[in-house]
Amino acid sequence: MTLSPLAGKRAPQSLLTNIPRLVAHYYETRPDPRDPLQRVAFGTSGHRGTSISGSFNEAHILAVTQAVAEHRAAAGITGPLFMGLDTHALSEPAWMTALQVLVANGVQVRAQAGAFTPTPLISHAILEHNRPGREGKPDHDWADGIVITPSHNPPQDGGFKYNPPSGGPADTDVTGAVQARANAILENELRDVQRVSLEDALAGLTDFDFITPYVSQLGTVVNLDAIRQSGVRIGVDPLGGSSLPVWQAVQAQHDLNLQIVNEDIDPRFAFMSVDRDGKIRMDCSSPYAMAGLLALKGDFDVAIGNDPDADRHGIVTRAGLMNPNHYLAVMIEYLFSHRPGWRADAAIGKTLVSSALIDRVGAGIGRRVVEVPVGFKYFVEGLLDGSFGFGGEESAGASFLRLDGTPWSTDKDGLIPGLLAAEMTAVTGRTPSERFADLTARYGETAYDRQDAPADAAQKKILSSLSPEQVTATTLGGDPITAKLTRAPGNGAGIGGLKVTTDQAWFAARPSGTEDVYKIYAESFRGEGHLRQVMAEARDVVSAALTGP
Repeated sequence: MTLSPLAGKRAPQSLLTNIPRLVAHYYETRPDPRDPLQRVAFGTSGHRGTSISGSFNEAHILAVTQAVAEHRAAAGITGPLFMGLDTHALSEPAWMTALQVLVANGVQVRAQAGAFTPTPLISHAILEHNRPGREGKPDHDWADGIVITPSHNPPQDGGFKYNPPSGGPADTDVTGAVQARANAILENELRDVQRVSLEDALAGLTDFDFITPYVSQLGTVVNLDAIRQSGVRIGVDPLGGSSLPVWQAVQAQHDLNLQIVNEDIDPRFAFMSVDRDGKIRMDCSSPYAMAGLLALKGDFDVAIGNDPDADRHGIVTRAGLMNPNHYLAVMIEYLFSHRPGWRADAAIGKTLVSSALIDRVGAGIGRRVVEVPVGFKYFVEGLLDGSFGFGGEESAGASFLRLDGTPWSTDKDGLIPGLLAAEMTAVTGRTPSERFADLTARYGETAYDRQDAPADAAQKKILSSLSPEQVTATTLGGDPITAKLTRAPGNGAGIGGLKVTTDQAWFAARPSGTEDVYKIYAESFRGEGHLRQVMAEARDVVSAALTGP
């Protein structure tokens, strides 16, 4: 991808979203359900789109919320539904629309009107309500949740995701059914939607404090005493997102040496540095989007960035912004050697496009690594029952157990990895960057990249349903191929693409769900030159598989 001349620079006026126009399109544009791009489509993180293109409009939210209400009724979910939202401009209109439908369907909605609530707080609230043995909880009184967010996407985007009683992202059996029902409702011109006025919806809302229980319990998942006593200097940039009030509460309640460097909330995200491709994107794993915090790296021992719904983390030390894969490996090595309360057989969960360094770390500390397809939903049950101590994915999303081995959140939590960076600095006297250097000295240094390659709809369909036998290559980067995978080794689930491995490198190819491209991920333990060779050969392997004999 060509680097934009704006990358890393403050967004110019010409890039800023016209918020009144965006919101007007949300209410006035009528999506055409015959157009595949304007239908409800749940990807790995819910339905996303923008109102201007007819892919995220009031009709979508009316339909999908009605579908969720019908699903929870059919599933016997009779407890409260916890609802959150982030700071994107379309989130509050969608939140209000969803509330009107939920109240009309008799759902007990718990939320904070006029306040932003991040993804991890919704997951935490669901788990707290559904905790076995909780006083006053009937066995059937299960809670679930909705978060209105497009995650780190540009300011003009909106998103909607549903978390069932397990607290994490819904599995495909749920999202598939909700998606199908929502599109049927759209096709029937919303006749099946139940809706009350906004006034009645707000009157039917139960106000709920998400922040206090989450912040007050942080000491059960991270060693706050060590952080406090050490005086580790912590910087925080919420990137204009919903984590701001949470970090403010952490600052007020826990007496940490913590400074919030940016308290701006602006739906245009005008304060952002432009990402690599010239777009405004609140990606806390991008050095271009994180340029503001990186400029302050010398002021802190550890600095933390979050995306707008706080389900992702970015870790900055004096050495710079850590690669997400590198920090996953660091977290895993530290956690499994500093959490004696976890089960002795608690496993490490990783997605198949995360670094192979994690496999080497797992072997070194004697822990099983479970490799699953892309999607945090594959970690939910393991985090819930304690059989996974940690679940993480290459896009800077992770969660882990409390100190005593019980679940904290079963969705990605961008706040606790940040606090863990401060904990490990306090406890070991070494920053996460220094600890990563220790890991590479022990297990080898890796080079990692992700690129896009063109593919039309027919080719993407072929790629998503490949069999290992269609891959005829026997070597990759000069080494014998050790595995050709179309199913994840950890759980046998289809990966919707292909992964090829050797002892020193691997690549994975997956079709994009939104663009006419496929994504190639690759990693090598033999340096950048070998990585380029692996990436080039990966394109050849995929092209041969797509064209056939």
